[in-house]
Amino acid sequence: MECRAYCTASVYNIKALHERLKQQGVALSLYRDVLHQHVPGEYVGDIFYFSYGAVVFWGFSPDHCEQHLATLIHYEEEPLSSGKTEIDEFTFSFGQTCKIIDDEIILPDQEMLTRLAISHALAQSVKLATYEYTLRRTFEENKGFPQDLAKNGRIALSRKEIRRKMGRLFIERATINLHLDVLDTPEFFWEYPELEPVYAVADSYLDIDGRVEVMNHRLDVIHELFEMLGNELNHQHSSRLEWTVIVLIVIEVLLSLLDAFRAI
Repeated sequence: MECRAYCTASVYNIKALHERLKQQGVALSLYRDVLHQHVPGEYVGDIFYFSYGAVVFWGFSPDHCEQHLATLIHYEEEPLSSGKTEIDEFTFSFGQTCKIIDDEIILPDQEMLTRLAISHALAQSVKLATYEYTLRRTFEENKGFPQDLAKNGRIALSRKEIRRKMGRLFIERATINLHLDVLDTPEFFWEYPELEPVYAVADSYLDIDGRVEVMNHRLDVIHELFEMLGNELNHQHSSRLEWTVIVLIVIEVLLSLLDAFRAI
């Protein structure tokens, strides 16, 4: 059987989605920031919708996942473009203990809450992947500036372009920082502490803590780049003021010489 996790947006409107599915008579359960939908029929499975824009499917084919994602579009806020949608794919089966080997999730029982505990880690992983993509793109766009500064002593951008770069860097860094809390241990486990070891298995396999540490380091580098661009902007401003003062002095000297020649 298959399990897939997707991140398609910054946020899902869980409340509106809950009301809509409820009107359709769908079997639903609502937890902390998570909506669970049980789907009976030929493809019996579970769907877990997370408020931060991730969804996890258990027991669905890729085509059926796509069908549900198409209906989810109406509840997305700040949707990701199709090329940026993150996907993790696994298979799952049942065994004696919870473990993940070579992208196969072995569940210790058939309880829905066990799948939800694993789903928390899967959803966090695909959410984290969107941040990693953003940071990689930012590095690619800006990696040449330190070399330019070291080689030429200045960045070959106008003050307006530097301000725009600083603005984009600030927005990206602030967006990630504001949502980093979704990568902490979910509050769900305050109510179900007995399931936290199950979550820990998936968290360890997906290396969420290690990836968050690397991402925080890259955010620090972006902060340094932000400061470097700010210093370059201040330098350009200071240089412009210095040249303005020099030009004014030269004009004053020329006017003084002109007055002297006229007096002769």
